[in-house]
Amino acid sequence: MTQILSTKKLSKALKNKLSDAKIELVEKNFIQTKAVDFETPQLNDYLVFTSKKAVKSVLKSKIKNVHTFSCLCVGSKTKKFLEKKGFTVIESADYAEELIQIIESKYKSNSFTFFCGNIRRNTIPAFFQQNKIAYNETIVYETKLKPQQIKKSFDGVLFYSPSGVNSFLEKNSLENKTCFCIGTTTAKALENRTKNIVIASQPTVDNVINEVIKYYK
Repeated sequence: MTQILSTKKLSKALKNKLSDAKIELVEKNFIQTKAVDFETPQLNDYLVFTSKKAVKSVLKSKIKNVHTFSCLCVGSKTKKFLEKKGFTVIESADYAEELIQIIESKYKSNSFTFFCGNIRRNTIPAFFQQNKIAYNETIVYETKLKPQQIKKSFDGVLFYSPSGVNSFLEKNSLENKTCFCIGTTTAKALENRTKNIVIASQPTVDNVINEVIKYYK
């Protein structure tokens, strides 16, 4: 029986999907995130979110009238969640690289407030700086690595973020294992360690699971 390791805990529906496909799952959270207190920033024309965690943290905060600002975001799950919580999402993209192209073509004269975690990639801030676009950045959640050694043998590993990759590699190796990645950014973190990488067709956890099932069919 094929055995896989997920570097974060999965929903019941996804676990059922794997067991229906006769794939055995080991799951451990290799990273931990928590909302942090932050000072209310001056809110600019548009708000930028790259994860659901950032949205949740902002909603817990004391920022007033936050819903009156339109948002740009990365990820279909982030977009869905923002809309569910009453925000207007004017632009969304699968990756930060795509979002900055949209900003470049339509919103260069606007200003932005970027809500993010403490371990964030530089794509969006670097773009704002290079193009002299007014923005401010507020860290609203913290990501901590939780490296742990997995004694059990498994055939494939599922990764959802570069931090998850780094956490896993602290105590485990990849020899002969297939790595399933949520997207190209996560896959990049593995580039120097393995060529055995399968990237989900769209960056969602559901799509990672679909790739796994397709691969081991």
